[in-house]
Amino acid sequence: MAMAAADIEAAIRAALPGAIVEIVDLAGDGDHYAATVSAPQFAGLSRVNQHKLVYNALGGRMGGELHALKLTTRAPAMPGAEGETR
Repeated sequence: MAMAAADIEAAIRAALPGAIVEIVDLAGDGDHYAATVSAPQFAGLSRVNQHKLVYNALGGRMGGELHALKLTTRAPAMPGAEGETR
């Protein structure tokens, strides 16, 4: 059975409090998603380690309930960071 977008989002938010999560169903089949995740926990981490945090949040569902997830991660901009607008 496929994993619903709302369930993916809930799992990520539960594991990464304060995260901003956007989920898009790429194929309309409930099986191929893209996720963009911005989380304060990502600050100072490599992209690989950011992705590991998201995959850990999904608790082993990748390859089973969740067939494919295109993942984009980033740490939120810090106040006073270059390029920030107010």
